[in-house]
Amino acid sequence: MTDNSNTRASGQRPATEAENRRLDALVGHWRSRGQTVATPSEPTIRIAGTDTYEWLAGGFFLIHRVDVRMGDDQVEVIEMIGPYDPATRTYPMRSFDNHGNFTTMQASVSDDGVWTFAGDSERATLVIAPDRNAMTASWERTDDGSGSRHWMDMNFTRLT
Repeated sequence: MTDNSNTRASGQRPATEAENRRLDALVGHWRSRGQTVATPSEPTIRIAGTDTYEWLAGGFFLIHRVDVRMGDDQVEVIEMIGPYDPATRTYPMRSFDNHGNFTTMQASVSDDGVWTFAGDSERATLVIAPDRNAMTASWERTDDGSGSRHWMDMNFTRLT
């Protein structure tokens, strides 16, 4: 049996279309650069590659593709963001990577345009430059569920 509680009638537009449009600030192809924060047990790992955000036809979901090198590891991710959920005032996020990981997070955006991505084991703050040609992100993560630590810093430069 299939649960269709999250499906829409054919042709029905979401009541939150204006909220979904806030995701337009991410749309494009970005050069990604950054690094993890060293700990006593983990060295700094450099990160370089690209992030691409594009709308899935219909405008309900934003597709986010990541293709980066983290040190010696190739990391590829596909993520679906949206649509906006007025009950939680967030954008659901579901990501899958080439290492077999699956993550669920929620995105929210403040009135001044600062994005927060939060999940069970990680949290990021993303700031988009006023001209929308650059972004910066700071990530925190928890390895044991009891506290968080600064994990990674990223910079993004718009390519297209």
